[in-house]
Amino acid sequence: MLTQGAAAALIDYKLWADELTFDHVVKLPPGEARRERPTLFKSIIGTLNHIYVVDMIWRAHLEGREHGFTSRKVILHDDIAQLRDAQRACNEWFKDWCLRQTDATLNEAITFLFISGDAGRMSRGAIVLHFVNHGTYHRGWVDDLSYQVPAEPPTTDLCVYFAQ
Repeated sequence: MLTQGAAAALIDYKLWADELTFDHVVKLPPGEARRERPTLFKSIIGTLNHIYVVDMIWRAHLEGREHGFTSRKVILHDDIAQLRDAQRACNEWFKDWCLRQTDATLNEAITFLFISGDAGRMSRGAIVLHFVNHGTYHRGWVDDLSYQVPAEPPTTDLCVYFAQ
């Protein structure tokens, strides 16, 4: 499904987009990242925690171990600097992991359990595509919440990354 080069490019894009998003969020007026808003994850920091939790779940699946989460709505880091450090470390793990993959290993399917307990089976490459896309989707939520501050979020589109 994905070549090693394509997977590495997508993960590099995720690192870039996450950094721009965190750069933006740390510059918001005090309290805005935690301000409760009418959204599923309650706040900007709640949405960013969701991205991180889901990344950690997929990381565990790729490592072939239990992730220990029973919900995707967990606030693991209420402090934006701590969350940024944790997300950065997770992203670096993904980057290092991807560099050790081949086209063949990315096309191998692995089995796992969803949070619901349902069984799943996906190729490692499909998992990369999913968690990169998932992060992009929810960074869009952060953008919408930023406009409510009001604050202009950064442009983190894939085409902007590739056009640099």
